[in-house]
This record gives sequence, structure tokens and C-alpha cells, in this order.
Amino acid sequence: MMTMEHFEEAVEAVKRVTAPTKLVYSKFFSEQTGNKVYLKPENMQVTGAYKIRGAYYKISTLTEEERSRGLITASAGNHAQGVAYAAKEYGCKAVIVMPTTTPLIKVNRTKSYGAEVVLYGNVYDEACEYALKLAEEEGYTFIHPFDDETVATGQGTIAMELFKELPTVDIILAPVGGGGLLAGVSTLAKMLNPNIKVIGVEPEGASCMKASLAEGKVVTLPSVDTIADGTAVKTPGAHIFPYIQENVDEIMTVSDKELIVCFLDMIENHKMVVENSGLLTVAALKQLKCQGKKVVAIMSGGNMDVITMASVVQQGLILRERIFTFSVLLPDKPGELVHVASIIAENQGNVIRLDHNQFVSINRNSAVELTITLEAFGPEHKHKILKALEDAGYAPNVVAPKAMYQ
Repeated sequence: MMTMEHFEEAVEAVKRVTAPTKLVYSKFFSEQTGNKVYLKPENMQVTGAYKIRGAYYKISTLTEEERSRGLITASAGNHAQGVAYAAKEYGCKAVIVMPTTTPLIKVNRTKSYGAEVVLYGNVYDEACEYALKLAEEEGYTFIHPFDDETVATGQGTIAMELFKELPTVDIILAPVGGGGLLAGVSTLAKMLNPNIKVIGVEPEGASCMKASLAEGKVVTLPSVDTIADGTAVKTPGAHIFPYIQENVDEIMTVSDKELIVCFLDMIENHKMVVENSGLLTVAALKQLKCQGKKVVAIMSGGNMDVITMASVVQQGLILRERIFTFSVLLPDKPGELVHVASIIAENQGNVIRLDHNQFVSINRNSAVELTITLEAFGPEHKHKILKALEDAGYAPNVVAPKAMYQ
């Protein structure tokens, strides 16, 4: 059971391996939402995510015999690193089964802590089935990433920390994958203040907890589809589900598009790298139907590979209309390219990419297709540039931008 005694024990245990992640007041998100927004940056944790808490506390409660058999788990990355790190601290073997879609940075960091990594399945649920099979065959001790009350208790230590810093917190937002973090945080939060509001946030493409709460029982989604790989779970935890039913006030969902834009906001305004799953709570801030409340958004992790990061930044700039691509047809005669370039320069557009195709037509009055990708300050600046080109007699056609990194 998740009790205050166990939470207090967990708080003392995790201090041995966790870094202090002090609340960060966000002027940017506070002004956007009309609330006082604080960020709990678990992306700055030792392993880059909060999962070290539950993994270490769970392993600390095992017997010597259980640890000596070796540990096994399944994870999309962050729990994997938590178990690998904790196993190294206790000097025991760790085998981690990860989905084949796991970002390389998470695979490599898990290996760097001395764990053996097995890649299997396309999503967490498939990896978990295989890990359970290996545990039975090899006699390993299985450490569940979320459906375990002891693991969830370790994750709940986040609530104790944020209450010590901000005792008057009104709302806590926590990301949801399988539900371990939400179960631990909500249970302890309600013990400390029964009037506090706890909200879970899921990706739209993997909202298994929202579906389960609506049905009043654990349900399995037929599939999941989200860029938030750390929360791409089809079935929430059955053991921790009752805690969520009792202590969670609401589940919100966030689209991939919202996560992409939020990543850009976090980089530009807080200079922090937060993975997509960790940004769920921040992206959900605008959905709050309240003003003047003290809100804590738990950012669960920051383990993101640079390829994904580059792609998300690019897509964020496109969605914010700070990068756009257009094409124009030009007469095949000297000076036309210079004329278009001068209009762009006069309106402070910055050329990122230019393609000049001289063979699109035999009509020399419109024989050259010019495709340009520009950087702008935003939607208004974009439309100003396009209007200037129209006024000069051109007919710019906005097209889907080509990848910047080819």
C-alpha cells in the first residue's frame, strides 16, 4: 500500500541518488495563462528523468536474494536508465528490454550504466511481454516501470519536494503513460492537502488512462500513435489504477502539434531541453479554466536525441510560421532573381534555401520556377513579405517546406 510511512521512507532513500530539482517560476507561461506557473524540472535529474526515484526505491526494498538473481524491466527509455543506474549502485545485473523505436540516446545511456539492452517490439507493451517471458525463463526479478505500488511510491516523492517549496500550491499537473507517476504524486498530494487539484496529462494518440477512467476499469487501446515515446502506452497499470480513480481530479490530452510548439517555447524562454512526454503538462497549461492559481507542471524528463530535437525545432518554426516556403514563376531573363531577392531583403526576410529551376516551361514569360524557404518573425511578417511580392506583380504560392536537414 502507498502510505505516508512508505512515502517518508522513499523520500530518504531517493536522496542518495537524486539531484535537487528546485521549482522554476515561469514568467512566460504565467503571463500566457493568468496563473502563477512553476516548473518541476525532472529533466535535470541524474538520469535525465524522474524514473530514478521509483526504480531506486523499489530496488532498495528487495531482498539480497531477489537482487542476486539479476533485475529485468521493460521501458521506452527513462525507467530503463533508472533501473540500470540503481542496479549499478547495488552491484547487481540489469537486463533492459526496450522497444525498437527507442531513441538512440536512451539506448546508449542505459548501456553506459552497465545494463544489457535487448531491443524488442514497436511499443512498450510488446517489450514488456518479452521482458516478463525472459524473467520467467531466466529467473530474473522483474521491476515494473509503473504498475507497482512501491515504484509509484518512489515517484510520489516529487510531491513531497514541491510541497516543501510551495506549500500553497493549488494545482499539480503530471504526465501520464502507464500511471505510476500520477498515482504516486496524486496519492501523496491528497494526503498532504485533500483540497489540492491533481490533473494527469496524456498524449491524444495514447490516452489509455482517460479511456480507462471513462469505462471505470483498465482498458487497452488498439494502438498508440504519438511523438511522446515515453508515454506511448496502450494499457495503464491495474494495480495503481484504484489510486488514480480516488485521487486524480481530471485527465487532459495534448496533441503532437501542441507538444512541438511547446518544445520551441521551452527552448527559447527557459533554455531547457525537455522531451515530448515531459512537455505534456506544460502544453496543457492553456487548457486550465482558472486564473490566479499556483500551478506546478511536472516536466518528467529531458532525454531526447539530437535528430529528433532538430526535427521538432524545425516543425515548431513551421507551425509558428517563422519558416515558410513559397514558389513563383519568373520570366526567363536577366535580373528577375535579383528583383525577387531585393523585395525579400527590403522586407527583412532571411533566405534559408533557394531552388532555381529553369526548365519548367517552354513559355519564356514564365519559364523559371523559383522556390524559396524563408525565415520570418511570425505570421504578420510572413504575410507582409508575400504581399510585397504580389504588389510587385508576382504570384507567390505557399507550399509545404522541404526538409532543412537533407
